[in-house]
Amino acid sequence: MKALCIAALGVSLLVQASPSFADAGNGKKLFLARCAMCHGADAKGTGPLANKSNPPTPDLTTAAFRKRLTDYPGVIVSSVILRPNGDLIPRTLRENGVKLAPHAWTVQDFRDLNQYMSGLITRK
Repeated sequence: MKALCIAALGVSLLVQASPSFADAGNGKKLFLARCAMCHGADAKGTGPLANKSNPPTPDLTTAAFRKRLTDYPGVIVSSVILRPNGDLIPRTLRENGVKLAPHAWTVQDFRDLNQYMSGLITRK
């Protein structure tokens, strides 16, 4: 329940905030350090760990995901917070010997990550 409340707050702050409040540099840094190992720097599911999870890492640049991002602008944020796939991410990292330092996520981090990923995903 607490995670759901935090997710709702994060999504509402993200949706209500102007993109001008986001820092694309921080979003890129977060994505490259914490997401690209599976999703790839291009978000196409081509990172070094992409095929080491079950199911394999999805391509976030597909038309279906872009539509989902448009329909639900907080989808990336809620995915990071709620981990709808359970322990898939931590388990994949653990099984492949990847250790990430804990990160104290802030609303600003989520906003920055969402803006960076939105730009990355919607590029043609």
